[in-house]
Amino acid sequence: MKKLLSTSDSLTNRITFYHLAFLLGSLPFDRFFSHIILISLALHLLIHVKRANIKPIFTLRTLVLQSVFFITAISTVYTTEPANAYSELGRHVTSLLFPALFCLIPVDMNRYRSRLLLIFSIICALTIVYLYIYSFYLIRHYNLPYSVIFSHSFTNHNFSAPIDMHATFFSMQIAIGLVYLISVLITSNKHRGWYLLCGLILLAGLIQLCSKSVFITLILIVNLGIPYFLLSGDKRTRYFITATAITLLIIIIICLVPALRTRYITDLYSDLSPATKGELLDPRLARWAEVIKLIKQAPIIGHGAGTEVPMLHESFYKQKYYSSFLKSLNAHNQYLSFLFKAGIWGLLVYLATLVYGFRIAIKKHDLLFFTFMLIIALVSLSENLLDVDKGVFFYAFFFSFFMFSADSKNKQTASNDGLNI
Repeated sequence: MKKLLSTSDSLTNRITFYHLAFLLGSLPFDRFFSHIILISLALHLLIHVKRANIKPIFTLRTLVLQSVFFITAISTVYTTEPANAYSELGRHVTSLLFPALFCLIPVDMNRYRSRLLLIFSIICALTIVYLYIYSFYLIRHYNLPYSVIFSHSFTNHNFSAPIDMHATFFSMQIAIGLVYLISVLITSNKHRGWYLLCGLILLAGLIQLCSKSVFITLILIVNLGIPYFLLSGDKRTRYFITATAITLLIIIIICLVPALRTRYITDLYSDLSPATKGELLDPRLARWAEVIKLIKQAPIIGHGAGTEVPMLHESFYKQKYYSSFLKSLNAHNQYLSFLFKAGIWGLLVYLATLVYGFRIAIKKHDLLFFTFMLIIALVSLSENLLDVDKGVFFYAFFFSFFMFSADSKNKQTASNDGLNI
């Protein structure tokens, strides 16, 4: 760990590196820590800013990275819910700040990229270990059988409750760390045992959290993305066969465990089914139908920022979706959310942003950047990830992090600075 955190760079660059490391380490925990470290990083960069080190700020790349903030800012102008709109705009400030701060960072992001991702992966693994320890402590305290670890009481949001993290948002972080560790295991012969152990912990935590959208993303990346980006020839074929076999084994295990089968398969079927009388929970498909009805009232410019939850609250009550009404649920679909609040123009800007990110990731042959973009694209189908502070923070930080590290990136290899420790 000492070698992992040590660096021979200048004092200013070392402090910048430590800020980034602590910022990544804070992501699985309360937003208070992330925001404090972000403020400290901003002050540090402003105090030590040198004109020669400033990267161009007013560029297409920066504008794309900040696009979410500008969509919200413009749709705030014509909103009928200004208080909610300003609150939403405040949450999106990080998507404005991070691209600007990365323009001020004098450190070559590619130099420390692998090391920072390794630190992040280790923190996520240690967090999962803590969650399992806490779960087993509760099991022993209440004299329950250990098998209940796979019950509803200890999966999904109940598993991540001790750190007050939404299961899907924590799963998004874990997926980045897991794909990174798999890529290291494929391309490096150093510390393989530790990387494998850490990867297995992340995989166990990901399954326990039961985020369907992230799990599907991971299946696509592990079985298709990794062989495309990292392998060729016979190695690609052997890896594909092995990965497919392991994936099928995991799916079989999920099907055999009742709580996991319910969460991954039964709930997915229910979410995509029409509403029926007597249901306690309202399926996503039914809620999306209500969202679309309201979108049709203002399809071009939308209803404005901050209007989604209040308007849906009333609509859910009229349709007798009482579960959604009592929980004040949003659309649970980022694409519909942008269409609702900012109309067609807002959705098109968001889609263009995702296309731009995918284009750079593929052009740079960057597996982790592509993984991040696929996570955002698929999770956006089932969550309003940009309506929650942790979701915005994840989006804003990693989008900027991968975009700027891709700038000076020749080709990701396991011999990068972060792995020679």
